[in-house]
Amino acid sequence: MNIDGLRNATPGTNDVNHFNNAGASLPPHIVTDTIINYLKEEARFGGYETASRHRQSIEDTYSTIAQFINAEANEIALLENATAAWNMAFFSIGFDDGDRILTSMAEYASNFINYLKLREQVDVQIDVIPNDQYGQTSVSALREMMGPRVKLISITHIPTNSGLVNPVEAIGKIATEHNCLYLVDGCQSVGQYPVDVEKIGCDMLSATGRKYLRGPRGTGFLYINSDALPQLNPPFLDLHAAEWTGQETYKMRDDARQFENWEANYAAILGLKEAVHYADDLGITNIWKRITKLAEKLREKLSAVPAVTVQDIGQNRCGIVTFTVDGYAANDIKGTLSEKNINVSTSSQNSTLLDMQQRNLKEVIRASVHYYNTEEELGKMVNVLFPK
Repeated sequence: MNIDGLRNATPGTNDVNHFNNAGASLPPHIVTDTIINYLKEEARFGGYETASRHRQSIEDTYSTIAQFINAEANEIALLENATAAWNMAFFSIGFDDGDRILTSMAEYASNFINYLKLREQVDVQIDVIPNDQYGQTSVSALREMMGPRVKLISITHIPTNSGLVNPVEAIGKIATEHNCLYLVDGCQSVGQYPVDVEKIGCDMLSATGRKYLRGPRGTGFLYINSDALPQLNPPFLDLHAAEWTGQETYKMRDDARQFENWEANYAAILGLKEAVHYADDLGITNIWKRITKLAEKLREKLSAVPAVTVQDIGQNRCGIVTFTVDGYAANDIKGTLSEKNINVSTSSQNSTLLDMQQRNLKEVIRASVHYYNTEEELGKMVNVLFPK
């Protein structure tokens, strides 16, 4: 990769050392310019009229995303964020009393809260798959837990707090063998990891634009396998998702867009499309190699400091690097770095409760790297905290 060129196309790298890419990445020029230009056009000509002018470009967003994750355009729905996408998928499943949901130890709070919410209406059983010796979801344990009442396997691909990459492809093979619905939370993986929905074998996958895709906030998408679509029933509809055909009848769309609603931020959607194009042009395999290389360098630098404990787990680790510093609260470390224009985040127990409790962690500092970061930036971060 031409790192200097990529940084020149990313204005934010002139102002900050940004290690909060698992929160929201710095966008390239092309993304912000696309959004701003579209908004200016809306202001001059009107919202509906501008959308009409750009209809084909907006439509191309579906095929752009589909190509990036090896899906079909009719299997993509555009949502306002990953949470909305995940919820639309989850609550479209017709659960019955006695059904089982299998999920991971590292499951994100928003997902697990909705398992619990569902249980207020339906007597479902929530079973947590134990981890293997590497700290990732155990494929062998999952195989033992499968049975006729398992309605859904729901897995966070890359958790928010540990560097872990869960083995979603191996899990998908088990889901396929048992003809079980499979939902993947790809919020932290799409744009970082080579996500291929065919290889994963998932029925549904939710994703966001703002993280590793380097797109705008307020964008996300949902992949729905066309073969799984007849088994799902969106929790609500509007005149975009369905057609009112008679006084007492309606007809739903026959593609993934039945999970959308009519109103959309087209400026942001076109920004998302440009972000996906940008990642696709660079090559997701190249992106993954660069990110994981930088992350391992950072882990090495942090591990060399006696007061630091790197808290990452998993056989394969991603660009999220988490650590603790003896005697210091995570927010104090974040504040010290922020004073030097170095962005990191923190992750507390209530975001991944099961995992953090099991590992006796209340909080961690989270430094999430992207391909536009440099080894010099890594060194600066460590030196700010631990001057030589």
